[in-house]
Amino acid sequence: MSEDPYRTLGVSPDATDAEIKRAYRKLARQHHPDRNPGDAAAEGRFKEIQGAYDKIETPDKRKKFDEQKRMANMFGGGRGGDFGNAEFNFGGGGIEDILASFMGNRGGNPFSGGSSGTIFEQGGQPRRAQKRPAQPQKGADIEAPLDLTLEEAQSGVQKPFTIGRRKRCDSCKGRGCGTCGTQGVVRKTSQITVKVPPGAEHASVMRLKGMGHESVNGLAGDLLLTVRIDADEGRHWEGGRLIQTVEISYSTMMLGGKVRIHTPAGKIVEVEVPPNSRSGDRRRLRGQGYNGGPLDVELELQESGDLTAEQQAALNALRDSGL
Repeated sequence: MSEDPYRTLGVSPDATDAEIKRAYRKLARQHHPDRNPGDAAAEGRFKEIQGAYDKIETPDKRKKFDEQKRMANMFGGGRGGDFGNAEFNFGGGGIEDILASFMGNRGGNPFSGGSSGTIFEQGGQPRRAQKRPAQPQKGADIEAPLDLTLEEAQSGVQKPFTIGRRKRCDSCKGRGCGTCGTQGVVRKTSQITVKVPPGAEHASVMRLKGMGHESVNGLAGDLLLTVRIDADEGRHWEGGRLIQTVEISYSTMMLGGKVRIHTPAGKIVEVEVPPNSRSGDRRRLRGQGYNGGPLDVELELQESGDLTAEQQAALNALRDSGL
């Protein structure tokens, strides 16, 4: 596939939609041509950022991109096939519908050679393979995200969720008719309530038994919900750890000092900034993160606005001193 939009925007694939939008706005503001007149590199970077966001800016676009990527990895990844620019058409459904078709909604495995056939004993004498009773076919699982706020995840919540899934056709009981297009199943949309327990972990998966696609015999797969916790402005998740970015001035970065921050634990704490710090340096605060876990504070150089005459004079003096 083309350039990964998540990497371009500097977010993880399990980031919330709100986090992606914040990352886009920050990068677009930084590299906007109006802010960098005559800078071809900045203009090129801005176009990359805009193109990446266009791919995943809405839940529907993001779902389509994620499914395209999964299909490319499934059929082309690591096996010599080039599906890098392939386009997969999911119609009105998704990858689960395609997998359900591959697995055979009518109870058969399309990749098997059937339930009977001729095999050979030792000595080359043929014998008839024994027929095995057909196993009831189960519907495909459904994978979907579940976005939560920090407060919802920490305290627990009853979350409404809209689900579209394949269900056995009531008209023909899975035998196939005009109503279901001879498939034995029809797609239906319904709303359910998901009970999220207190302290849900980011990127964890909740399995709801029997809430996936149904097969023609009525057996259903599961619904797999990936929890995505929105860490709020200035924060993001990284490998299960909560990172909070704090902007500090150049003088504090070089000379050291202290900066106050609001933590997810609801406290205001002071963070020590050592002299000669750099953007990207981190300090770990124990017990100040989500659910009493650690919080990593990442230093970032504060963007300067219009300088006052006094600040301009001070910078001129620093430049004259060789700094």
